[in-house]
Amino acid sequence: MHKLLTKRRAMEIISAFPKAGVLVIGDIMLDHFIWGKVSRISPEAPVPVVDVQKDSVMLGGCANVLNGIDTMGGRVYVAGVIGADNIGKSILSELYAKKIDTRGIIVDKKRPTTLKTRIVAHGQQVVRFDKESKKAISSAETKKILQYVESIRGKIGTIVVSDYSKGVVSKKLIEGIKDIVKNSGILICVDPKYNDFSAYEGAHVITPNHHEAQKAAGMEITNGNDLERLSENILKKHDFQAMLVTRGEEGMSLFENGRQIVHTYFPAQAKEVYDVTGAGDTVIGVLALSLATKANLKEATCLANVAAGIVVGKIGTSTVSREELIKAL
Repeated sequence: MHKLLTKRRAMEIISAFPKAGVLVIGDIMLDHFIWGKVSRISPEAPVPVVDVQKDSVMLGGCANVLNGIDTMGGRVYVAGVIGADNIGKSILSELYAKKIDTRGIIVDKKRPTTLKTRIVAHGQQVVRFDKESKKAISSAETKKILQYVESIRGKIGTIVVSDYSKGVVSKKLIEGIKDIVKNSGILICVDPKYNDFSAYEGAHVITPNHHEAQKAAGMEITNGNDLERLSENILKKHDFQAMLVTRGEEGMSLFENGRQIVHTYFPAQAKEVYDVTGAGDTVIGVLALSLATKANLKEATCLANVAAGIVVGKIGTSTVSREELIKAL
């Protein structure tokens, strides 16, 4: 644990999860994993032949964030766009099974639902192929998403904008969300994809990894001072209240934007790292859910850091349950 959070306070926050509402907006996907073994090279080309043992599908993209919040016992809502195809249908049926409100999901006949297929052999990803459209959604679709946000405003404490750069998130969408939540106390948390953070201007919290933060600031991080300078630059320029930088095995750094920038460092929790897939989704999901219970940023980051330590110890896009989080505490 971190000195900023006692076990008792952590348990208070976790026990409030079922009463906390979070809306996840962004790019909805399906992750398809094909697991197998490689014992020979193809005679047709110098490529490995994967002997398929099993395959599995799970919610991906912003739906992985949603899945994580649901697994933690939070009340979760979702808004985004899928295609009128079987992949879209299977996402909807999975959400129905979880009793998650799907009124914020728009079905667009002109685009495919994003599908990412990964072939994994002996614990190593061999290849990934993506079926998707990155075209921006129409202004009519953006308007429908904003109408949904307006309709559930009284039920949520935070909004997660999970951007995978597939066309749902835009400056117009962020502006619309900001107008709706103005003076409501609802916090906007953004997991960014664009290098240009001005698209997310005025969000409360942004959670880039260190590579994304470097690209956004046009600076390289070689030491802690660089990271502090870079963060100050981003926070002041884009009017974010805070930035949480995930730094892989270096842990996390939370920068809060007040009269001066306050930096709090959280060391990495993982004993062994097997797979970082979905770690960013876990971080923003637990952070947003904790903030929706009225935890402060440092407390929410402590819990997000513990959850990230659990998820990187698993293989495949994974979620963390409330029981696992409590056990890790």
